[in-house]
Amino acid sequence: MLPALSPAVRDWANSDGLIWLHLLKTVTAGLLALGIAMLLDLQQPRIAMTTVFVLMQPFSGMVLAKSFYRILGTAVGAVAALVLGALFVQQPELYMLGMIGWVSACIAAAVRYRHFRWYGFVLAGYTAALIGIPNVTAPHDLFLAALTRAAEVAVGIVCSSAVSALILPQRSSLALRRALHLRYTNFTAFAAEVLARGIDRCQFERRFAALVDEIVGFEATRTFAAFEDPAMRSRSQHLGRLNGEFMDACARLHALHQLLKRLRVSGPSWRVDAITPYFSELSALLESTRDADAAQVAAGLRLFQASLPRRVHETRWPLEAAPAESLADFDTAAELLYRFVDEWIRYSETYASLARRKPGAGPRTAGRYMSRTNGFVVAFAFARSATVMAIAGWFWIATDWPSGGLAVIGAALVCALTSTAPNAAKMAVQMAVGAVLATMTGYLFTCYVYPNIDGFPLLCAMLAPVLALGAFIASRKLSAGYGIGFSVFFCLLAGPDNVVTYAPDLLINNGIAITASLLLAAIVFSVVFPADMPWLTERIKGDLRAQVVSACKDELPGLNQRFQSSTHDLTSQLRMPLTRRSRHRRDALRWMLVTLEVGHAVIDLRNEAARASYAQPLHPHWSSGLTRTCDDLARLFARPDAHALERALVSVRSARWIAQDLLETVHADRDQRHDLQRILSCLHFIRTALLDKDAPFNTR
Repeated sequence: MLPALSPAVRDWANSDGLIWLHLLKTVTAGLLALGIAMLLDLQQPRIAMTTVFVLMQPFSGMVLAKSFYRILGTAVGAVAALVLGALFVQQPELYMLGMIGWVSACIAAAVRYRHFRWYGFVLAGYTAALIGIPNVTAPHDLFLAALTRAAEVAVGIVCSSAVSALILPQRSSLALRRALHLRYTNFTAFAAEVLARGIDRCQFERRFAALVDEIVGFEATRTFAAFEDPAMRSRSQHLGRLNGEFMDACARLHALHQLLKRLRVSGPSWRVDAITPYFSELSALLESTRDADAAQVAAGLRLFQASLPRRVHETRWPLEAAPAESLADFDTAAELLYRFVDEWIRYSETYASLARRKPGAGPRTAGRYMSRTNGFVVAFAFARSATVMAIAGWFWIATDWPSGGLAVIGAALVCALTSTAPNAAKMAVQMAVGAVLATMTGYLFTCYVYPNIDGFPLLCAMLAPVLALGAFIASRKLSAGYGIGFSVFFCLLAGPDNVVTYAPDLLINNGIAITASLLLAAIVFSVVFPADMPWLTERIKGDLRAQVVSACKDELPGLNQRFQSSTHDLTSQLRMPLTRRSRHRRDALRWMLVTLEVGHAVIDLRNEAARASYAQPLHPHWSSGLTRTCDDLARLFARPDAHALERALVSVRSARWIAQDLLETVHADRDQRHDLQRILSCLHFIRTALLDKDAPFNTR
C-alpha cells in the first residue's frame, strides 16, 4: 500500500503541497507578528501583520531580499515623512504637494530600477504616506508615529524572514538550479526541432518570446538567490556568464532559423539539399543527448565541430561553379551553423561546470547585465501616480472628510503596487473588490467575533481561516489582485489591536475611502494613462531599434553582452503592456527579432573586421566601406523608411563587392581567406535580413 502511495504523495508534495506549505507559513508568520507586536505593546499591531502579507513569498531568498530592501525603504520613508512634516507644519496643501512629489518620484524610481530594488523605492514612497498623512495636522505626534511604525514594520520583517527560513525552507537557489536544468533541456529540444524540420513563424515567435521572458526573469532570480546561498553569491559572475552564453545561443538559433526559412521559401534547390544533412545530423545529435550530462553534450558537439570545416569544404568543392549569390547562401548557412555549435559548446561547458560546482572553463568573462528603461516610461509612471494622488488629496482637503487621509494612503498604495503590473487598471479593480470583501468581513469580525473572543489562542483560531483564504487567492496568478486587496486591507482596516475599538461606522467609512481610491486609480489608469498608449510603445520601440545603432557605433569591448541584455530587457518591457495575440504585440516581437538578428550580425562583422587589420592596405575603400555600411544601418533603425532601407542595401552590396575583391587578392593565404569569408557571410546575412518580406520595416 505504502509503495503505491509513495509516488502520489511525492507528486502532491511537489505541487499542491507547496501551496499548502506557503499558506501555513504565511498565516503562522502573520499571527506571530501580531502576537509579538501585542506583547511589545505597540500602538497598531495590525501593521506588523499587514507587513507579513505584503512581504511573504514562497522562497526564503525572495523574503530575505524583499526584507533587506523593505528595511532600507522603510527607514528612508520615515525620514522623508519627518522632513516633510518639519517643512510644512500646519500647511496641509503644501504638505500634500510635497507628499505627492515624493511618492510619485519613488514610484518612478521603482519603475526605473525594477526587481527587488523596486520594492525598496516603493516602500520609501508609501511608508512616508502611511506615517505622515495621518499626522499632518498633529506634527507633535509625527516623530513618535515614525518610530512606532518603523518598529511595527520591523516586527513583520523579522517574523516573515524567520518563519520562511526556519520552517521547511524552500530554497530559491534549488529552484534556480531546477529552472536552469529545465531551460537547458527545453532549449535542446527546441533547437533540435528547428534544425530538423523547421517550425512556422508564429510558433517560433511565441516560443522565442518565452525564452526572452526566461532570460529577463533569470536576473531577478539570481539576485534573491544570492541572499540565502553563499555559494550562489560567490558564483554570481558564473551565473551571469551562463545567462549571457544562453542569450548568444538563442541569437544564433534565431539567425539559423531565419536563414533556413528564407532558403526554404525560395523552393527546393541545391543550396538547401547541400546544407540540410549537416542540420539533420546536429538535430539528431541533440536529440540523442537530450537527457545526457551537459559535459557529454559538449564533448559530442566538439567532435562534430572539429570535423565540420573539412566536410563542408568537401561538399562545397563541386559547387564552385554555382552563381555567387547561391554560393553565398551556402557559405553563410555553414558559418552560422559553426557559430551556433561553438556557442552551444560554451553554454554547455559553463552549465556543466556549474552543476559540478567548479569554476567555468575557458577565458571568456561575463559582462554585466544591462537593464534599460525608457525615460518616457519613468515620466509616465510619475505623472500617473501624481494624478491619482492629487485627485484624492484635493478631495480630502476640499471636503475635510475624516477618512480622506486613508483614501490618499490607498491611492499611494495602489499606485505603488501596480507600477509594474501588466494591466494596472485590472489589478486596481481586483484590489477594490478585495477591499470591499475585506470591509464586509471586517465588519462581521468587529461586531460578532472580537466581542466573543477571550484570549490570544482563540483569536488566532478565528483569524487563521480568513488569512489563509486571502493568501490562497493571492497565490493564484489570475486572481492575485483579489487576494492582495483582501489580505492587506482586512489586516489594515479590521486587524485587532491591543485595545480593540468597536466602531463599525468608522470601519465602513474607512472601507469606502479605500475602495473609492482604488476605483479612482483604475479609472485614471484605463482612461487617462493606459499603458498601451501608441506614443509610449513607439518610444520603447525606438529604444529597441537604437540597440542596432549602439551595435554599429559603440566601443567593441563588452558590446555583445550590453547589446544582448538591453535588447531582451526592452523587449520584455514592450511586450508586457500589450494585449496578448494582438497585432501590436506581434509587431513589437518582430522588431525585437530583426534588431537581435541585424545587431548581432553587425557586432560579428565589426569583430571580424577588427581582426582583419591587413585589409586596409590592400584596398583603399575597405575601412570607409564598412564605416558607411554601419552608418547606413544605424540610420535605417533610427528612422526606418524605404529610402533608408534602399541606402543600407546599397552600402551592404558595396561592402560585399570590396570584400569579394579582397578575397581574390588574399586567396592563397588560408587564414586571411577564412577571415574574408566570415566577413562576407556576415554581410550576406545582413542583406538577407534587410530583404526579408516579414521584417517590420518591409511591412510598414
